[in-house]
Amino acid sequence: MAHQSLYRVYRPKKFSEVEGQPQVTKPLSMQLQEKKVGHAYLFSGSRGLGKTSVARILAREVGCTEKDLYEIDAASNNSVDDIRALAENVYTLPFESPYKVYILDEVHMLSKAAWNAFLKTLEEPPPHAIFILATTEIQKVPETVQSRCQVFEFKKPPRAALAALVASVAKKEGYTLDSSAAELVAMLADGSYRDALSVLQRVLASATDKTLSLETVEGATGAPKRALVYALVAALAKGKRGEALAAIERASTGGADMQLFLTLLTEALRSVLLLRYAPELRQTLAEELGKDEYEILSRYAEEGAVSGGAPASAGAPASAGAPASGRANTSGGTPARGITHKTLLAFLNASERMRFSPLPSVPLELAVLELFEDFK
Repeated sequence: MAHQSLYRVYRPKKFSEVEGQPQVTKPLSMQLQEKKVGHAYLFSGSRGLGKTSVARILAREVGCTEKDLYEIDAASNNSVDDIRALAENVYTLPFESPYKVYILDEVHMLSKAAWNAFLKTLEEPPPHAIFILATTEIQKVPETVQSRCQVFEFKKPPRAALAALVASVAKKEGYTLDSSAAELVAMLADGSYRDALSVLQRVLASATDKTLSLETVEGATGAPKRALVYALVAALAKGKRGEALAAIERASTGGADMQLFLTLLTEALRSVLLLRYAPELRQTLAEELGKDEYEILSRYAEEGAVSGGAPASAGAPASAGAPASGRANTSGGTPARGITHKTLLAFLNASERMRFSPLPSVPLELAVLELFEDFK
């Protein structure tokens, strides 16, 4: 038997198995119960959230078999001739089902002429036809099309939900995934169920033990060691220019993906500022970050507090603190709060510079030097 990807093995087969999209599955289930199924639907949302899976479930629930289900990639079938051929096919009766269902993926890729050719059919299809359009860029779908469809938005899941999903799937595959490892897989997935399972599959393929640790995930994915990120955050919070540059150097020479390192750092700095200035978000951030990271970043969120370094594994002494005044000491320093909005802005600029830098570490080093340039 050919090996299947995890996201295909664990693709939901019914609405009750769809993760985190009740705003979509509940109304559709109600329509099916009341036998009030529409003729045109538009599913929008970023990649890997289950748009195609839900479309297939809906087709199955209305009694459509494989012979009467048409899945079309609108990215490669986007011409006016392709749509005219579809429109002609719509009027033939189903082979063996009550309905013919057309799933058009990446529908925003249709040409303007194709949209114009599609409008009349979409507005008044024959009673046996159902259209389900899916897109990751709804802003590119004409308003005239959106107004003819029932629009459902798929939402990105919180990181905690993705972590729970990958831990559950790992268990079904015979593995135990540590909580910190599950959280890293969830972070790498960037809000996509499909990507989360794809990352997990890479981890399982390289696993040498049935218990999967954070280090296992870091090694399998090439993710920078989280301790290196914490070391840089700690150095910035303490106002230690030399330690900050040293942390970047350790990440670079250690073979870390510097783009991913910068992403992790940016997320950490953002979280510190949100924890400091929006305490009402603490519960949400605790769920997104996970217990370990939340506790570490909370150290730097106290208003005016800069003492306390990274954890011992990050290589930064916990007792070190920044000078109380806004002036640097002889080793270089930052204002009393350590991490501010200027810190985050500096590394956002580094992300832009990284695209053009022959050495990926240079934009991060430059950001550190710019942050400390007023403190000679």
